[in-house]
Amino acid sequence: MGEGMLHRNLLQAACLCCLLAVQAHSCPDACSKCSGPEKDRCEECRAGWTLHSNSCVDVDECGTELGFCPTNSYCFNTEGSFECRDCSPACVGCMGNGPARCRKCASGYTLTGSKCVDVDECSDRVLACRDLDEICTNTEGSFRCDCAEGFIHKDAVCVKKQHPSVQDKGLFEDIQDDEVEVLQQMLFGVVLCALATMAAKGDLVYTSIFMGALAAMAGYWLSDRGDRILGSFLKGR
Repeated sequence: MGEGMLHRNLLQAACLCCLLAVQAHSCPDACSKCSGPEKDRCEECRAGWTLHSNSCVDVDECGTELGFCPTNSYCFNTEGSFECRDCSPACVGCMGNGPARCRKCASGYTLTGSKCVDVDECSDRVLACRDLDEICTNTEGSFRCDCAEGFIHKDAVCVKKQHPSVQDKGLFEDIQDDEVEVLQQMLFGVVLCALATMAAKGDLVYTSIFMGALAAMAGYWLSDRGDRILGSFLKGR
């Protein structure tokens, strides 16, 4: 065996001995000083623990003045320490978790049996909403008033929605595009008939106007028909 190999083996053996020595003298987590690794070999305990029969036992701070918690919270014991947890929303002060551990019921809750339960402000026994046009909706610990369908809030009261009357609308507001086109054609036809009547009396001026209007109408009709025929032809391709 070479000298390098011998040194390496000696180093590994020394490390192993050190590791065994550390393990032999390590203490349980709750112990700050011990005579062995067993739980009943403790001599001194860490904070939050107390020595009892050579073992470290957890201190229940919630049973002492150490476990002080602010208002509307309660003490919850943990290993070696404690936590302050919030009371239920139904409580004003509590001795533990849940609505059955309340010292006093919060506003909007009432004591039923041993629990603080939500008060239904929208029940028939209670007129929560002042306005007859409001609908009451119960919530946890409270309620809200919403306007009934067809009503809106205005100046803290519910008023009926105002729908535009027929008089408020313009004369041609509801007329569709195709109806407008028909009306235009009817109006043009009436004017054309009037011109034709005047032209029949032999008045040259009205005869000229009538012929011009007739030519314009024919041109419009032929142009519109031409556009439709051309569009149909292009779509067909």
